[in-house]
Amino acid sequence: MHGSRITAVGHYQPARVLTNEELAGMVDTSDEWITTRVGIRTRHVAGPDEPVDELAAHAAAKALAAAGLTPGEIDLVVVATSTAIDRSPNTAARLAARLGIPHPAAMDVNVVCAGFTHALATADHAVRAGAADRALVVGADKMSQVTDWTDRTTCVLVGDGAGAAVVERAESPGIGPVLWGSVPELGRAVRIEGTPPRFSQEGQTVYRWATTRLPSLARRACERAGLAPEDLAAVVLHQANLRIIEPLAERLGAVNAVVARDVTDSGNTSAASIPLAFSKLVEEGAISTGDAVLLFGFGGNLSYAGQVVRCP
Repeated sequence: MHGSRITAVGHYQPARVLTNEELAGMVDTSDEWITTRVGIRTRHVAGPDEPVDELAAHAAAKALAAAGLTPGEIDLVVVATSTAIDRSPNTAARLAARLGIPHPAAMDVNVVCAGFTHALATADHAVRAGAADRALVVGADKMSQVTDWTDRTTCVLVGDGAGAAVVERAESPGIGPVLWGSVPELGRAVRIEGTPPRFSQEGQTVYRWATTRLPSLARRACERAGLAPEDLAAVVLHQANLRIIEPLAERLGAVNAVVARDVTDSGNTSAASIPLAFSKLVEEGAISTGDAVLLFGFGGNLSYAGQVVRCP
């Protein structure tokens, strides 16, 4: 068994920015209502000619460049997404074709908002077992195409984007053991269903579960990495709602950590939210090489997954 680590990250968001003021002209809402309840000010929205795999490709190319790798050096592509309209070719295969990755194992992981941390664990396990040497892990979602833009309870939440990480074999593991699971009886609390598919959720159910159960789960993820919460340099939770993120980080006890709050500028980008926020912290210099960072995703199914990683 080998170790693995993240050697580079990258992110991408569409150019179009949708503000709360613009949304107030579309549905019965206001900037004050949105910021008070979820903390979102703006979100990026892709155009009709920007499919999910294109968002993923921009983020992935940035991560590859940061790692100093060519596409031919990647042998595993794992994409977390729940908004790919076509079933086949899957998004990972489309991404590989866009980038010119010649012969990768290519798979999609659909765990909605917890998708990236599931995909990262999958890549980590493959590299540790010797089934892959270098993996490209991407979280990408185009939530705007599965949103009912007349429903003010959901359309104010979502954004589009992608984040990527390069995972490579390492002598000293830089990705901690994953803590993952689900709550099947609450699985319908977050849904993307129907024809055409539409996003809906039971917001209060998710909020109550997240604020009561997540702190203990996040602490267990730290324990699996052999760390205490105060050892963390950063906490990157799924960017769903500032009213979930801030109390959870406080109850976790990560007193020395930077807490990612990208939700304010990006909205809920589902599987993209964690790698997008993580990549921004790295790019901004808010965290340094080797710092311990907790990544923890939660949402659809209700699924959750988290691990402590070392900053590239």
